Amino acid sequence: MKSAPFIWFDRDMEEALRFYVSLFEDAHIDFLNDQPMPPGTPPEQRVRFGGFTLQGQQYLALQAQTDEALNHRFSIMVSCDTQPEIDRLWDALGEGGVFEQCGWVRDRWGLSWQIVPRRLFDLMNSDDLSVVARVGQAMLGMARLEIAKLEAAARD
Repeated sequence: MKSAPFIWFDRDMEEALRFYVSLFEDAHIDFLNDQPMPPGTPPEQRVRFGGFTLQGQQYLALQAQTDEALNHRFSIMVSCDTQPEIDRLWDALGEGGVFEQCGWVRDRWGLSWQIVPRRLFDLMNSDDLSVVARVGQAMLGMARLEIAKLEAAARD
């Protein structure tokens, strides 16, 4: 048995998938196909399916009309080793989207991402609860997370 996140796009699924795989090493589109539809079906009512893999994690995708928008109830978290990695992904995913607090960015298709430094997990799992509190407070004051500022908060 295997599970995979399933993302429902209301538009431009193929463009989104191609964009996502361009941002990561070890990333590719697994498949794209159109659901057979009756002749004369308007283009906006077509249904498309896709699959893609980012860093070994498979995702499935659907493009179909919907009244519901993507929201924060589902996001993709990417833990980065360096500040340049954070900056590159943050800037790329936020272009045409919305930059938010605490490392969250919503891309132009409405998918939420959390771009975080891998170091954050160590800091937030400290046995010293005052470190956890200071790092958490510092994070609340940031949109794009900055490793140096989080580490400084842990030391103070």
